[in-house]
Amino acid sequence: MRVFVASLATETNTFSPLRTDFTDFAESFYAPPGEHPETPTLCSAVFPALRRRAAAGEIDLVEGTATWAEPGGLLNRDTWARLRDEILGQLEAALPVDAVVLGLHGAMLADGCLDPEGELIAAARRLAPDAKIGVTFDPHSHLSPQRVENADIITVFKEFPHTDFVETGEACVDLTLAAARGEIAPVLSVADPQMIDMFPTSIQPMRGFVDRMKALEAAGEALSVSMIHGFMAGDSPNLGAKIITITDGKADEGAALAKRLAEELWSFRGTTRLDMQAPDVALSKAATHDTGPVVVADVWDNPGGGTSGDSTLMLHEAIRQGLTSIAFGTIWDPMAVRLCFAAGEGAELDLRFGGKTTAIGGAPVDARVRVLCLQRAATQSFGTSVVPLGDAAVIGWDGIRVVLNSNRAQAFSPDLFTNLGIDDAKILVVKSTNHFHGAFAPVASAIYYAAVEGPYPSDPAKTEYRNLTRPLWPIVENPHA
Repeated sequence: MRVFVASLATETNTFSPLRTDFTDFAESFYAPPGEHPETPTLCSAVFPALRRRAAAGEIDLVEGTATWAEPGGLLNRDTWARLRDEILGQLEAALPVDAVVLGLHGAMLADGCLDPEGELIAAARRLAPDAKIGVTFDPHSHLSPQRVENADIITVFKEFPHTDFVETGEACVDLTLAAARGEIAPVLSVADPQMIDMFPTSIQPMRGFVDRMKALEAAGEALSVSMIHGFMAGDSPNLGAKIITITDGKADEGAALAKRLAEELWSFRGTTRLDMQAPDVALSKAATHDTGPVVVADVWDNPGGGTSGDSTLMLHEAIRQGLTSIAFGTIWDPMAVRLCFAAGEGAELDLRFGGKTTAIGGAPVDARVRVLCLQRAATQSFGTSVVPLGDAAVIGWDGIRVVLNSNRAQAFSPDLFTNLGIDDAKILVVKSTNHFHGAFAPVASAIYYAAVEGPYPSDPAKTEYRNLTRPLWPIVENPHA
């Protein structure tokens, strides 16, 4: 059996002040054919899964490009065309193939294209009409009819934080190969609850919902059950949550199951969000703890949601409260990093940093700082994946330490701090919505979520979508009417 695999992924925040081009892919992750690392990345776990099958002699594997750009603003038109054509050219050269497996994110939006992943899947179908096509998606994505019509298998990370991205890749590979061998006749069913919200699975009611999805798979009621959360910062006509079931030739049963789960999800409306505090309240509460580390999440300036990650609002509040033994990870400022490297480790300098990309992210910070640590090509971990931070500098003054990075990235793991010599801070402020939770929760004495208004369009009822025409809750109180 001959199988082609490729991965193309980013998450587009159309309200971000940033723009995305090929440089962002090159800086984050770009692996030409045959150069994917042994460890998976968030959207390319299908690569090592298929390599294991190839090593066991099950398949003849042809690898295409694998690339990922840190979430950001609208994708440059030429970059989208370049990467699309690169992968499709590789697929055409690999023909004939029995299966195509694509590791995608699902929330990409390009200048002039509202459904890049749908176009890519449809083009792959035209090139390989008889092949079985399997794709993986991040749940923070936009599920279009074009994707459903052209894919045989769709699997989606169930967890938020996305701790199960490897298992999702494995499931996609298993089901796609089984379909290519004729062992199953997959039928995709989709149900639309017509809603958009935040659905963290680390807390109820979503914790129980995900556990029930897993139980349905284990009981054999479906080959796969997935949920698309939607990505509220992406102005897509396909915005919103969806339920996907895959059954073995049982279209009616799959549709009924998807409908039942969509109705259950609809019943959760307004109850699924994280418990968020105002920034001053979250930091004040963190300061009352006798032991640390206490983690405070700067939820809405999350580079993983396409923001710039250079908001200083939380830092200014910490300075106002006079907090000490506090560390911030990270503030994106390549120029400040460069100045720190020029000054050298141990140097003192007057430094202006942060607050560069938007008027609503806070003013730059001016401080007399000491350069505490410098590291070229710094990294943090996300499960078994390695996440690049680029060149990084740790600066400190008045009991405050800040990690400055040159590659935007949200906080995933405590080694963001410990890799750079910060292992004794009582309060850790991280820029992340919930992906930090899996690695930080085991070591945190407490976790607070701070909702800083401004950097991210966090209220769909107030967001000015131009491409969305379907009625969705909470934009419409009763979209089913």
